[in-house]
Amino acid sequence: MSPRVSNTLKIKDSAVAAFAWATKEGVLCNENMRGIRFNVMDVTLHADAVHRGGGQIIPTARRCYYGCQLTAQPRLMEPIFLVEIQAPESVLGSIYGVMSRKRGSIIGEEQRVGTPLYNVKAYLPVMESFGFTADLRANTGGKAFPQCVFDHWSVLSGSPFESGKAKEVVLATRKRKGLKEDIPALDEFLDKL
Repeated sequence: MSPRVSNTLKIKDSAVAAFAWATKEGVLCNENMRGIRFNVMDVTLHADAVHRGGGQIIPTARRCYYGCQLTAQPRLMEPIFLVEIQAPESVLGSIYGVMSRKRGSIIGEEQRVGTPLYNVKAYLPVMESFGFTADLRANTGGKAFPQCVFDHWSVLSGSPFESGKAKEVVLATRKRKGLKEDIPALDEFLDKL
């Protein structure tokens, strides 16, 4: 085994620990990351073994992973509810209106056999679900009864680096968590490598 491969194997645990840390606390919002991959192409290690310990490798590799995240066109993922609404046919138009205002999408509608009620199924972003029940009841005269259950994750449209919903979410999350208001610049991670 060549000395280069041997040294690389010695830092493997530190690189994996840095990866776990960087993906548990992503660079944008300090949140878990999903559906990512890093390709480690090359590593140049210090000749002295003292400088290859976990205390040196983990922070350096983490900064490298963060820099990679910023250059990879990252996107946010949002949780989506499956909403089942029971309502009479007379208020279906109001249900469609509320769902469109809340960025929801209707995926199915069927009449319950032997009753005047319809079952409407829709996807609703969790972010938009706050006040949804009150809004739905107000617009249907209290005739619609929703039930929400987590269904899946979906990519939030737009880049977190350009103005829009994604950037608003990132900035609000950073503020709520007490992080620096702005998304870190790539230079913050490259200067320290």
